[in-house]
Amino acid sequence: MITTVLVANRGEIACRIARTCAELGIRTVAVHSDADAGALHTRLADTAVRLPGVTPAETYLRGDLVVKAALAAGADAVHPGYGFLSENPDFARAVQDAGLTWIGPPPQAIEAMASKTRAKELMGVQPLREVTEADLPVLVKAAAGGGGRGMRIVRWLADLDAELAAARAEAASAFGDGEVFVEPYIEDGRHVEVQILADTHGTVWTLGTRDCSLQRRHQKVVEEAPAPGLTSQLTAQLLRLAERAARSVSYVGAGTVEFLVAGDQAHFLEMNTRLQVEHPVTEAVFGLDLVAEQIRVAEGHALPVTPPRARGHAVEARLYAEDPAHDWAPQTGTLHRLAVPDGVRLDTGYTDGDRIGVHYDPMLAKIVTHAPTRAEAIRTLAGALTAAEIHGPVTNRDLLVRSLRHDEFTTGRMDTGFYDRHLTDLTTPAPDPYAPLAAALADAHGRSRFGAWRNVPSQPQTKRYAMAGEEHEAHYQHTRQGLTADGVRVVHTDARTVVLDVDGVERRYTVSAYGDEIHVNTTRLTALPRFPDPTTQLAPGSLLAPMPGTVVRIADDLEPGSPVQAGQPLIWLEAMKMQHRITAPTTGTLSALPVTPGQQVEMGALLAVVETDAP
Repeated sequence: MITTVLVANRGEIACRIARTCAELGIRTVAVHSDADAGALHTRLADTAVRLPGVTPAETYLRGDLVVKAALAAGADAVHPGYGFLSENPDFARAVQDAGLTWIGPPPQAIEAMASKTRAKELMGVQPLREVTEADLPVLVKAAAGGGGRGMRIVRWLADLDAELAAARAEAASAFGDGEVFVEPYIEDGRHVEVQILADTHGTVWTLGTRDCSLQRRHQKVVEEAPAPGLTSQLTAQLLRLAERAARSVSYVGAGTVEFLVAGDQAHFLEMNTRLQVEHPVTEAVFGLDLVAEQIRVAEGHALPVTPPRARGHAVEARLYAEDPAHDWAPQTGTLHRLAVPDGVRLDTGYTDGDRIGVHYDPMLAKIVTHAPTRAEAIRTLAGALTAAEIHGPVTNRDLLVRSLRHDEFTTGRMDTGFYDRHLTDLTTPAPDPYAPLAAALADAHGRSRFGAWRNVPSQPQTKRYAMAGEEHEAHYQHTRQGLTADGVRVVHTDARTVVLDVDGVERRYTVSAYGDEIHVNTTRLTALPRFPDPTTQLAPGSLLAPMPGTVVRIADDLEPGSPVQAGQPLIWLEAMKMQHRITAPTTGTLSALPVTPGQQVEMGALLAVVETDAP
């Protein structure tokens, strides 16, 4: 019987595993990098072990240190979570060789499916060996790992070599393996997968389908179970293929078989020999705890021959600290508040006051709803996201809400090209025009609780805010009747709540301020000084680092004085194990380039200046 589990992971999945272990009466051991010393997963575990001597990005890839930590802490089992070492057969063997129970599939099964190229060959699918014009578009993909890292769409043959190099670099950084392969890219397909669970007694469960078609940079954003709109024949085919994949490698434990579905055709993509990020939607539909089942299977228990019945529909949204309107740029800073309405599942690796750093994936949380029907689950999730308190860096919350309410999604007609078609519309700012006034009134109330009205009429007060990339002013007055503003009736103000009557309709605003960062309902504002400091003004055309990172590449032959075209990639910045392209905002001349490859830069650092050509 397992008594103590070391969780060889971090963040949300480490917290999720720790909570199940606590419910089962199993102690947990957390491991952490220096950057994660105070992280939530270390606080939830019974014991925490620092992994020494490596960079934060590499820490969780050091299997030797993880095994050493498990033995030192008295663990008798290791759960790998997802990502990092979860699909590394050498790590699984090292765990077993140390006399520990491996809560995962046999190393030989991981090995058979760990390389996507070998997995495809096992399923009778051959990657492209040489690419010609007739093969385009193609997808460059990392042979190891997942999560969209090491993946590139190539539409022009001339771009292939550069994209192969970039994909290899990303894959090596994320997974310690730079092998990539090329396969045909199927436009407008749906990403559908099957959850499997197998024991050591020959039973294999196929726990329905999931649709994960809403993706950015090949990373899933919204997932649901079951996949909508599939015929019974196609569903049965997917389940058969998934079971065949599992039995072909004598699989044990939880895993996922992924397909690209185009029309009524299913194309095998890969088998992930681990728990998936999106596993909660399957848990909700089947009434299971897959982590608990993984542990029972690892202990040798048999699964019932027949799996539980599926009930209802579940939808999951991944909340990221990122700016979808600006090339999905990851965001950093303090997460002041994260709370969702009651009755909604929240899986997260953060709590109020935690800092979002630069070393790891920017996912903050997974928010999951379950209801009798798909329409109800979608509506509940969109409402929960709208009502959630998410105070801190910019997130994709508005994008998620708009995606869930988009006609193409609600009618089940989405595919993997959804954001290629709709991103601009979904990220066009639509902030509440009265949010700056609500922020100003709440601030004024807090400053004037001891009485600010004077018998002499005063001039209107003005406060300036940045909202959705633009500057806004709010004007109000202190009068005998209290705070007033032109064009609206101020019904109520205090330091937290403002109620405005706009054309006979009362609007309620909840205001939360953290220094200059202010959140008014779902709108994020930044308070600006009344009089801007001219010494801090940047030259027009200045390109600033959207996040802390490393300059890994500068465009060939680029130097001050070089002509550039609008949208031309100038600089590649690596952060959170992803490469981000910094492009020219306009056609003009590069007048400054103060960075060099290998240089570390902070968020907001000047990377380049592009002067617009005179007409």
